Amino acid sequence: MRVTGIGGIFFKTNNPKEVKEWYQKHLGFNTDEYGATFWWKDKNGNDCSTQWSPFAEETDYFEPSKKEFMQNFRVHDLEGLLKKISEEGVTIVGDMQTYEYGKFAWIMDIEGNKIELWEPIDSAFK
Repeated sequence: MRVTGIGGIFFKTNNPKEVKEWYQKHLGFNTDEYGATFWWKDKNGNDCSTQWSPFAEETDYFEPSKKEFMQNFRVHDLEGLLKKISEEGVTIVGDMQTYEYGKFAWIMDIEGNKIELWEPIDSAFK
């Protein structure tokens, strides 16, 4: 198993605070300092989340990509996936990081887009 769902949509903006306020006012997003979290259930009935996050224009979080956005994909076994895609020649950026809410790693696609891979621990958000 590789990707299991969309973990998040991250994009650069001139004013993250105003953007979050606009989405909250006009679209009803339940925003916080990171953006908005959308909760849903997978096909097995497990609670899952997807993050929507506007980043400051000057962020370096998307580097080495020069793009204004970054995709985050949920995965089941991050360490196993990294081993497999490394063998397939995929560029891995930096080292895997582990937090109480999951493991993260970053790769580059063939057009230079940075992709964040996340093995979530959704229960950490409750």
